[in-house]
Amino acid sequence: MVTTTATPLEEELLRLAGAVPDPELPVVSLAELGVLRGIRVTGPGRVQVELTPTWTGCPALDTMAADITEVLTAHGMSEVSVRTVLSPAWSTDAISAEGRRKLAEHGVAPPRRLPAAGEPGPVAVDLAVRCPHCGSTDTVLLSRFSSTACKALRRCESCREPFDHFKEV
Repeated sequence: MVTTTATPLEEELLRLAGAVPDPELPVVSLAELGVLRGIRVTGPGRVQVELTPTWTGCPALDTMAADITEVLTAHGMSEVSVRTVLSPAWSTDAISAEGRRKLAEHGVAPPRRLPAAGEPGPVAVDLAVRCPHCGSTDTVLLSRFSSTACKALRRCESCREPFDHFKEV
């Protein structure tokens, strides 16, 4: 949803919905994760919210919608409609700098920035992922999937600590 001029009410609702913690990674908000696409007031007490999941099969989407509905209803909206938007697709580049900082601070290696369209990118033979505990890049992949499909499980060979790595998409 592209809103050229958000009203003060829409800006406030966007701030409130954006502050909702991600159900699978509660250290980051939906705005920091970049899944909250927009909000539009459609009438008195009515609002439409657009969310883009990190992947199309994301099991947390219903929880995100329920949490947003609860927050906006508490703020006086009587009808909250949450739409799933798949295009343009979400990518890890949507995670804010603050979101990346919070992930690392809480032991989850944030994804690396992907090259912009037309930029040459490195071809990774083996991904060098920095350990969020000690900073070493001497890490190994233990499992392509961790507690959620968007994360991989790695271990640092320097400090021997396991950690989640938010995969680049």
